[in-house]
Amino acid sequence: VIGTSCSGAGVPMAQIMGDAGIAMISPSNTAPVLTDAETRQPSYFRTAHNDLIQGAAMANFVFNELGLTQAAVIHDGDPYTEGLASAFSNSFQEIGGTVVAFEAEAADATNVEPLLTSVAAAGPEIIYYPVFIPLGSLLTKTAKEIDGLEGVTLAAADGVLSPDFLEAAGDAAEGMYMSGPDLSFGNEIYDEFLVTYEETYGTEPLSVFHAHAFDATNMLLNAIENVAQIDGDGNVLIGRQALIDEIASTSGLAGITGTISCNATGDCADPQIAVNQVVDGAFDSVWAFEE
Repeated sequence: VIGTSCSGAGVPMAQIMGDAGIAMISPSNTAPVLTDAETRQPSYFRTAHNDLIQGAAMANFVFNELGLTQAAVIHDGDPYTEGLASAFSNSFQEIGGTVVAFEAEAADATNVEPLLTSVAAAGPEIIYYPVFIPLGSLLTKTAKEIDGLEGVTLAAADGVLSPDFLEAAGDAAEGMYMSGPDLSFGNEIYDEFLVTYEETYGTEPLSVFHAHAFDATNMLLNAIENVAQIDGDGNVLIGRQALIDEIASTSGLAGITGTISCNATGDCADPQIAVNQVVDGAFDSVWAFEE
């Protein structure tokens, strides 16, 4: 399986695939729980970054680049949003910042004024809400209307890194920041990928994690090539456990997103994190994280 798209689906899907002995490689699940040694399923892998890294990167950017020390954090209880919110909060406090509020709101909320009024009373300099587009756009627009949030910096993550968010949030998104994967790939593999993709589909890639999906698929195809056997009747046989073991042994694979090597808990990414800012209604990369 190449998937799932989001971590909320990835948690139950990884359990199902693990029970069935079927390999699963996600190009876009980033929740830390999926590759935690205590909770990871044995057939699960990913080429997306672990949000422990994204959370630390965003904390570094906010504290050291923006010079802000008082943060409020909002999530919606999803494994992705809560995991990234927690990773950011923990890292931010470790480097000297203060988390003045850590709140949850329903993903389908229609009124966030009470939440943001409470957050405003805590006195944040920045609000970080790594949620998805419906809640993210509502928070962004409503924050502009709350007394006490004038001049407070707004920030989100790759769950809203889409033109759909810019359309939904409108002018309220101008100037805010988004953490996510660094998409400034500069290699021959990517150049060839883009040409082939656009010739085939007539458009540029639409997903933030398109390159990670390409790398995940190549991981799988390489593993199949290495373990597949032909029986006497000419059938191709691929042992499930043999395939899982082969994927797990991936090391030094040259991909679009970097050099792909899997560790003992299925994290295979060469994590590259960037921060984008909305400038003139478009995403503009302003900072890249280096480990």
